[in-house]
Amino acid sequence: MRVNRIIADLQVTDIESAKDFYTDYLGLTTEEFNLGWVARYTSPETGANLQLVTQDATAPVAPVISVATDDVDAAYDQARARGYEIVHPLTTESWGVRRFFVRDPDGNVINVVAHRD
Repeated sequence: MRVNRIIADLQVTDIESAKDFYTDYLGLTTEEFNLGWVARYTSPETGANLQLVTQDATAPVAPVISVATDDVDAAYDQARARGYEIVHPLTTESWGVRRFFVRDPDGNVINVVAHRD
């Protein structure tokens, strides 16, 4: 598995309420997307980004980070072969990603994801 990018997923109670802090104060001015329950904000100057998450739309828990990979199917097979706990099964989501959630040894939930071409 090759990791292309890691994005912090910060749990918030309300995206719109949190948005001003992260955009106006921290300067993450570009809203890459907003699905109502998850939104990504980026700094055009630095490329720094953050995803705000209220509650995942299809998974039982929200992840702490999202790891974008070039081959999510291989990553899933590798996680299962290593005996890691799969929290959310490998799924093709309606918003254009294929992903699964895996729990790390310390209990953190990681979203391993690939965007469909």
